[in-house]
Amino acid sequence: MNVRKFIAANARDALRKVKETLGPEAIILSNRAIPGGVEIMAVAARDMDSIVPTPERETPRSKDYPPATAATPKARATPAPTPAAERGWLPARAGAPATGQPSNHSVRPPPALAAKPLPRVELPRSPAGSASVPAAEVVPAGVMEEIRSLRRIVEQQLAGFAWGESTRAEPVRTEVLRQMLDAGFSPQLARDLLADLPRDLEAGAALAWVRSGAERGLLTIGKETDIVDQGGIYALVGPTGVGKTTTTAKLAARCVLRHGARKLALVTTDGYRIGAHEQLRIYGRILGVPVHLARDAKDLRATLRDLQHTHMVLIDTMGMSQRDQMVGEQVAMFGDSSVRSLLLLPATSRGDTLDDVVRSYSRLDLAGCILTKVDEAASLASSVDVIIRQCLRLYYVSNGQRVPEDLHLPNRQYLLHRAFKDRPESAPHRLLGIEAGLMMANSTASLQSAGGPCG
Repeated sequence: MNVRKFIAANARDALRKVKETLGPEAIILSNRAIPGGVEIMAVAARDMDSIVPTPERETPRSKDYPPATAATPKARATPAPTPAAERGWLPARAGAPATGQPSNHSVRPPPALAAKPLPRVELPRSPAGSASVPAAEVVPAGVMEEIRSLRRIVEQQLAGFAWGESTRAEPVRTEVLRQMLDAGFSPQLARDLLADLPRDLEAGAALAWVRSGAERGLLTIGKETDIVDQGGIYALVGPTGVGKTTTTAKLAARCVLRHGARKLALVTTDGYRIGAHEQLRIYGRILGVPVHLARDAKDLRATLRDLQHTHMVLIDTMGMSQRDQMVGEQVAMFGDSSVRSLLLLPATSRGDTLDDVVRSYSRLDLAGCILTKVDEAASLASSVDVIIRQCLRLYYVSNGQRVPEDLHLPNRQYLLHRAFKDRPESAPHRLLGIEAGLMMANSTASLQSAGGPCG
């Protein structure tokens, strides 16, 4: 085996030398810090078989097998091909992304693989007179799990190296990234916002630069585009418990105060829950607004025909899980009508949950969203992150139960101030050390499979 040593000022340059000399498929055997630089031991991929040779074995014969002839060659055990990256050594290739500060720890083959050959599993004997069946060799599940565990450890080490080098090379960028991850922003949005960050900015100016980029990406309506003044037919949709009925009442009261009760009509499609439509009827009686019940798409079309000259129609829908099959029925009910859907997103939910909600209701051709429960959320980073990445237009913000006081047009400066608020030093959810780097490394696979930003 031809093991080569590469010395450079940093890990990035050393890996580049490995790639140029041994090719992109080279295997890194060890890396360590030396005075003035980094030392990497590597071997070409073609030479890896010499580390753990796999001897060929003849299949044991019995009296039931015919003797070997020219037509029946000796059956040999053929090991299943195993990529070099899964044999238990360091999986990093010379073509992998540059890492940071090298480690003094070398990664060697697991003793279980280096000390003994792989076990052999013999196939059952074939009937007399048939061709011989070769034996097959397999890697035990326990050994494979050990290899995968070793690979995860190595990937975490490399992520730590990269984070350490990034901290030294770009301390301002790294600190802003840490603050964004601490606040609750997704690694994907953090990458997008930091992609063009100027290198000459100080920490405060860099954070302000990133916030301005997030503000440009946060789509909102203003006073001149308030739907209460423009009118139309709007359905409030979303999962159970996000506040659809209360938000419908707030919008209704807002419309009545500006245009009068005769300019508004309320419709509910929630005929499943016991007494569900009665809550909206109570609000309707208080406001002096009629409330209609539409049990299916046919009822809805007939009701909307009767209300076609009404300035504004608000539809309160049934709450259901985003994974409920009845979401499809709701899509079918509104699909061929002039109804515009507003998705209610609770600020108290995790970002991945909100992404799941948006994906499920996106079939409704959403006009935008309303952010609810803002007063109950410790941070707005996750919800603001989803609204920006999913290219949703934010129509209103709800921050309480009072009707209609606790419904407001969105204030982007206030929302982003809440979103970028850094966690206290003692917060249990605050990232420490290289944890932010590990989070970024673990999100790489999901980033590659995710779609790009909205156009």
